[in-house]
Amino acid sequence: MDTETTDVLVVGAGPTGLALGVDLARRGVRALVVEKADRLFPGSRGKGIQPRTMEVFDDLGVLDAILAVGGEYPVGMVWQDGRRVGEHRMFDAAEVTDDSPYSTPWMVPQWRTQEVLHARLEELGGRVSFGREVVGFEQDADGVTVRFATGPDVRTRHLVAADGGRSVVRRTLGIGMTGETVDPNPLLVADVRITGLDRDNWHIFPPRTEADGFLSICPLAGTEDFQVVAQFPEGTRPELSLDAVREVVAARSHLAPESVTELRWASDFRPRAALADSFRAGHVFLAGDAAHVHSPAGGQGLNTSVQDAYNLGWKLAAVLRSGAPAALLDTYEEERRPIAADMLGISTGVHRGEIRRGEATRQLSLNYRDSSLTEETRPQVTGLRAGDRAPDGKLGAVRLFDAFRGPHWTLVAVGLEAPEQPASVRVVEGETQESYGKGLFLVRPDGYVGWAGETAEGLGTYLGGLGLRSRAGE
Repeated sequence: MDTETTDVLVVGAGPTGLALGVDLARRGVRALVVEKADRLFPGSRGKGIQPRTMEVFDDLGVLDAILAVGGEYPVGMVWQDGRRVGEHRMFDAAEVTDDSPYSTPWMVPQWRTQEVLHARLEELGGRVSFGREVVGFEQDADGVTVRFATGPDVRTRHLVAADGGRSVVRRTLGIGMTGETVDPNPLLVADVRITGLDRDNWHIFPPRTEADGFLSICPLAGTEDFQVVAQFPEGTRPELSLDAVREVVAARSHLAPESVTELRWASDFRPRAALADSFRAGHVFLAGDAAHVHSPAGGQGLNTSVQDAYNLGWKLAAVLRSGAPAALLDTYEEERRPIAADMLGISTGVHRGEIRRGEATRQLSLNYRDSSLTEETRPQVTGLRAGDRAPDGKLGAVRLFDAFRGPHWTLVAVGLEAPEQPASVRVVEGETQESYGKGLFLVRPDGYVGWAGETAEGLGTYLGGLGLRSRAGE
C-alpha cells in the first residue's frame, strides 16, 4: 500500500486539532487531520469560550458562526426542597471596552464548536480523515512515518498530537504526565432533553445529605438540550444509562424521573490536573489535552488547547513556507508550557473554591514577556510591553483587530513614521492610541507584541531572524 505524504499530520479532530488544521490551511500548509472515531465528538463537555479564545476565533474566521450557535451564560438558580432559594452569579462582571471587545464567556457546546471549525477547515480546502487509528510511528532526521490500524502509512515532516488526555502519541514517545487528583469524587456529565425546568437559569441543586453530591442542570445555548453534571462519592463509578440519569435527577431535585425524556450523550471522569513533562520530542509536538489535563471548573481546558494550536500553527508555517529557522519551533514549548501550568493552577483553584471566575479565567492577561521571541527595546515602559496581547481599538480610521486578522505580521506605528516593510508585514499608522502609547509595535500572527521600540533600530534584525526581510533601521 502506497504511503501518503503531508507536511503536518494532526492526530485528533477535537477543538485543538481542528483549530490547528484551520490555521495551517489558511497559511497554505499541506496538512492532514486524522481522527480515530468515525465522526466528530458528540458531547457538550467543553462549553465555555473565553474572551481571548473569541479573539482567536475572530482571526480564524469563525467568530460569527460561533456567536450564531451559542449564547450568554444564564444566571445560576439555587434550589432547595423544590423552591428557588437564591441566585448564584457564575462570573464576575466585566465591561466591554475598546481594547477588549469580548468581556465574558460565550456558551457553545463542544460538539457545536467542532462543527464550526470543521466547516471552516473544509471551506479552506482542508479535511479530516475519520476512522484512522494511530498504532505507531517512527521518526528520523527528516520527519515521521505514522502507521494506522487501517489504511496507508503517512509520511510527514511534523506530527502534532491532539489526541486527548490518553494520547497514544504521547505514550508512544514515553513522555510522562505529572499531576494530581483535583477531586476524588467522580462526576457524571450528560446531555439530555428534560421537561419541567426553564431555560433562563442554570439550575443548581446542593447536596441534600453528606452522602449526596451536587447536581446541576444547565440549558445548553443554541440547542434544546440541557447538560446534567452530578457528583458521586469517592470510589463509585456513575452509570451512564438513561435510567441511571433519571434516577440521580429524581433523587437530587424536585423533578420526576420521566422529566428526563432523552439521553443524547454521557460520560464520567474524576477531575484531575496534569502537565506533560515536555511538549516536544524531535518532529513531534503535543497540544491540548495531550499536553495538559484540567478540571472543567473555570472553563480553561478547551481554551488553553485552542491557544496551543494558535501558537504552534504560525510557527510551523513560518518554518515550512517562509524560511524561518527551525529553532523557531523551540519557542512553542518555551511559551506554552508555562501558560498551561498557570492555567492548571487556576482551574484547580476554581474547582476548590479558591479562585473566582473572572479576570484570571478570561485569559486576556496572558503574556509571553519572558519568551526568547520577545524583544522590548524601550528603556522605560509603563503599560503595554513586548510579549503582551495586542489590544483592539482604533488607530486613525482603522480598527486594529481588522488589521491583525489574517496570517501576516502587523507593525503598529503610533506617533512615529513606520519604516518600509516586506509584504508579509502590514503597517497601521496613527497619531495616538491610548492602549499602546507612542512607539512601534510589531504584532505577531497570533496577536501578541513580539517587538517594541521607540525607534526602528533593531527591528530589521528581529525580522531577519525570522526569515523576514525589512528595510527598517539597524
